[in-house]
Amino acid sequence: MTTAVASPVRRIAKPATRTTIAKVGHTDAKWYVVDATDRTLGRLAAEIAMRLMGKHNPLYTPNVDVGDHVIVLNTAKIKVSGRKLDQREYDYYTYYPGGHGIATMKQLLAKHPNTVFEMAVRRMLPKSKLGEQMLKKLNCYKDGTHPHVAQQPIAWTPKNK
Repeated sequence: MTTAVASPVRRIAKPATRTTIAKVGHTDAKWYVVDATDRTLGRLAAEIAMRLMGKHNPLYTPNVDVGDHVIVLNTAKIKVSGRKLDQREYDYYTYYPGGHGIATMKQLLAKHPNTVFEMAVRRMLPKSKLGEQMLKKLNCYKDGTHPHVAQQPIAWTPKNK
């Protein structure tokens, strides 16, 4: 009679760490305040877009909004390089007949400085309902005052200048 020798059972080792996937309402969003005085438009918008998406967070999940709220002050004092003030054009439409127009960045910064900054950030966010939800957490103000004192925002200075 022969006895079959059982081969050892091979087990796949479990990883030392587990991936945590964020759920809606799983994280608490913090509030940050940024001063945009003499900051480059694109560099500042890129860092704020990353913070709104939550990519700075180790719990980042692409299909869940885990970003923070950002308050941007002094958007009228933002700077751009080169001849963008005269050459960059923005289309607008007033929804009236003949209401299509084009404004340069210089004209738009003079009238609506928040719009220029919001458009720069919006174009860096996902093009979906989630991106719209992230954009709602951006608050821009053309001067140095804001009404969000009750949220106790933390002063944040982005790395790039």
